[in-house]
Amino acid sequence: MIHVAVGIIIQHNGAPSWPCVLLCQRKKAARYEFKWEFPGGKVENDENAMECLRRELSEELGISAEIGPLFHRQSAVYGDGGSFDVSYYLIEVFTGEIVNRVFETTRWVPVEELRSYDILTGNRDVVQRLIQRYEPHSSRQA
Repeated sequence: MIHVAVGIIIQHNGAPSWPCVLLCQRKKAARYEFKWEFPGGKVENDENAMECLRRELSEELGISAEIGPLFHRQSAVYGDGGSFDVSYYLIEVFTGEIVNRVFETTRWVPVEELRSYDILTGNRDVVQRLIQRYEPHSSRQA
């Protein structure tokens, strides 16, 4: 099983609106091509998950991130034999301008719209948790 560290980069637009998260689309010809995901990557032997995520965000997006708390952890197994242990960390603070270095495209997406994207199967549980966590209070009362 491959250990992966993932960053959920959040922009708060002010209460009570939904925050936005950064989604990244895989390139054509990549494994799981054109699927949307959160940025991150494989943990190497000489690093822990947080070190991996700092490195990956720098390499993929050109940012220096303050890694927040672990938000979710799960295993995902895909039909092609891919097997991943994924740790998702919240990131609310980073420095630098986001520069797309490896993805087809990147997009800031309101949390409430995440279900409308073709997200990697292994990321769907965390999407549901994000929607539950950030749902504005006024919507819960309806």
